[in-house]
Amino acid sequence: MTAPSVQILAHGLGGSTDLPIPLAYALVAAAWALSISFAVLVFAWRTPRLRADTPGLPLPGWVNAFAVSPLVRRALAAAGLALTAWVLLAGLFGPQQTSRNALPTTFYTLLWVGVVASSVLFGPVWKLISPVRAAHRVMCRATGRRPEQGWVTYPEKLGYWPGAVGLFAFVWLELTSPNPGSVTAVLTWSAVYLVITTAGTIVCGTRWCEQADPFEVYSSLVAKLSVVGAGRAPGTYVLRMPLNNLQATNIGIGSVAVAAVLLGSTAFDSFSGQPRWRNFVDSVTAGHTLSGWTATGVRSLGMLALILFVGVTFTLASSAVPKLPRVERVKLPRLLVPSLTPIIVGYIFAHYLTFLVEKGQSAVMLLMDPFARGWNPLGLAHHDVVYFLSTHPTLLATLKVTFVIAGHILGVLAAHDRSLRVLPKRHQLTGQVALLMTMVMYTCGGLYLLFGG
Repeated sequence: MTAPSVQILAHGLGGSTDLPIPLAYALVAAAWALSISFAVLVFAWRTPRLRADTPGLPLPGWVNAFAVSPLVRRALAAAGLALTAWVLLAGLFGPQQTSRNALPTTFYTLLWVGVVASSVLFGPVWKLISPVRAAHRVMCRATGRRPEQGWVTYPEKLGYWPGAVGLFAFVWLELTSPNPGSVTAVLTWSAVYLVITTAGTIVCGTRWCEQADPFEVYSSLVAKLSVVGAGRAPGTYVLRMPLNNLQATNIGIGSVAVAAVLLGSTAFDSFSGQPRWRNFVDSVTAGHTLSGWTATGVRSLGMLALILFVGVTFTLASSAVPKLPRVERVKLPRLLVPSLTPIIVGYIFAHYLTFLVEKGQSAVMLLMDPFARGWNPLGLAHHDVVYFLSTHPTLLATLKVTFVIAGHILGVLAAHDRSLRVLPKRHQLTGQVALLMTMVMYTCGGLYLLFGG
């Protein structure tokens, strides 16, 4: 594998010059697309239509049998456990240069982005390949315990907050830490994650995985936009419109925090590439003895500010229902937060598509020879990474705009349908106006951050 002759940006963000139309036109078009969509919904969509229990299109019997087969599930769990051990060994004993070690590339590409893509396609895959779940099942089989059984009951008041904190810890490492590509940093983070998640699963059972494991929380959330959903009969799967599956999203305490971390951190990733922000960080840290950690502190505050901005604006907008009692208004953000999932997925694909497609190739090549011994089982060692998307910037820019606008339009549809379910009839229209304006702001802000720099 030879090095590319040109440096490719980590996430392939590009700029406004790559757009087939001026950025201002794209922003106006996005705002009009959302506004017109909402106007049409007001007149044409007056009763809730989205349901997670619709029959869907049954999958062939052999597909269902394969999906629920205990042998297949054990094989996937074993593969997840083996891959985890393989990557950690690469981090410990492989080359310590970031570009030559399989751990950082696999960690940021195949884990963080690849699990999202596969979950959108096939459902919550992390439940099947989680190394912690696999190890826990082995331990429970040896001790005669049921996997869902823990020493104590998972505290309801924690909800999804541990998952939100875990997600924040990941994006902090990726976006604000002094050396996110350091093999030692990624190895340390992974070790802490495995220890905490394993301990929590032993103490609270698999309920900890469902609500506190950041990767499972993330995978399960975006999986609600998959066309694959659970059928009415136990152990069956059907093809169903993604917005119908979205209605089955598990919500609870901390659900808004999870969405805010995912959306706010991705926005910060784009924002941190803006020249003004970089110049500001440089001006604050100039002359400091510990300039690296000072810069980390500034970047951390910047990311936290954007996460709080998303959380606060969504909470205020979704609860801005005139004359509704406060006890009812405080429930609305949690009830309406699934409508942010299409926006999160759209922005994730717009932001990380190049990273997944191109850096993912490097990750696979490195995994074939993690200890630099000259192994070449798939014959890929002398192949170059194909930088197709990066070398076709107009196509890439068009895809990014499409992902962002499509995600927001689906978000408007989901928010409208859920509003018809949870808002009193007399407030079903006025109660959505603030949320629509907030989504328009997210759309225009997201496009500007992607292309404005």
